[in-house]
Amino acid sequence: MKFHDYYATLGVERSATQDEIKKAYRKAAQKSHPDRNKEAGSEEKFKEINEAYDVLSDAEKRQRYDTLGSNYHAGEDFRPPPGFDPSQFGGQYGGSGFSDFFSSMFGDRGFEQGGGHSRRARVARGSDFEMVLPLSIQEMIEGGGKSLAIDHPETGRKTLKINIPKDSAPGKRIRLTGQGGAGVNGGPAGDLYLVVQLAGDSPFKLDENHVLYDLPVTPWEAALGEKVNVPTPTGGKINMTIPAGSQSGARLRVRGRGLAGGDYFVTIMIHTPPAKTDEARAFYQEMKVSMPYEPRT
Repeated sequence: MKFHDYYATLGVERSATQDEIKKAYRKAAQKSHPDRNKEAGSEEKFKEINEAYDVLSDAEKRQRYDTLGSNYHAGEDFRPPPGFDPSQFGGQYGGSGFSDFFSSMFGDRGFEQGGGHSRRARVARGSDFEMVLPLSIQEMIEGGGKSLAIDHPETGRKTLKINIPKDSAPGKRIRLTGQGGAGVNGGPAGDLYLVVQLAGDSPFKLDENHVLYDLPVTPWEAALGEKVNVPTPTGGKINMTIPAGSQSGARLRVRGRGLAGGDYFVTIMIHTPPAKTDEARAFYQEMKVSMPYEPRT
């Protein structure tokens, strides 16, 4: 049988980390995936890439493979060293559709037919994938349909239509059946799991099911009281009363406007206008004299 250089197949060094191996696999799988690459031999190349990743992504199988050393080259004749016991190893894909070299190393020696040994490929399910799904607070609370552009590990950039359940809290996993890795030898595709996460550009924060928002107010709004428009987690605004004498850090509560029945908390944050002009500095000096106040006591 012929030796398979799995490192060369993925284009990585023998010292590559698991992250480097995973990145190389995704890049190679996208390039050779039969759904994208219609050139002759792309399907076989895709199987070789899966076989290489199956071995190098598994610490035990990789260690076993590395004991062969670096003296072998792809395509050279190979015989398993004495003492190799493949029965204790199983592939991620059960060896389905993999090479004789893989079978000799990790099992799946084939099925007996007519008294002899021959390989008969078996059907195997594709891998499951997991990706982060950034959502706004409104999308989490209301749910609904959404078109999502993703970088699929095997097929590259694609757009999926998904349905977000109502009150999807961070950490919730949304399953997209059949959108994972391609099956082997006609087997079913794996699934894609989207893990809900609050979008990084959200003006809101979450504390369990409660939604939090920092409301900037002026010193006179806080001192005298004022009605101001405040954005809500589900869009639009509400008219909220700032009580006279409010201090920074004071919280106003709107019941039931959070996630899954939680509340909406608005925190007052007093913003002081900068004294950029002589007039502004004179005004603050007058306040200092006419309104003596020591907040640290």
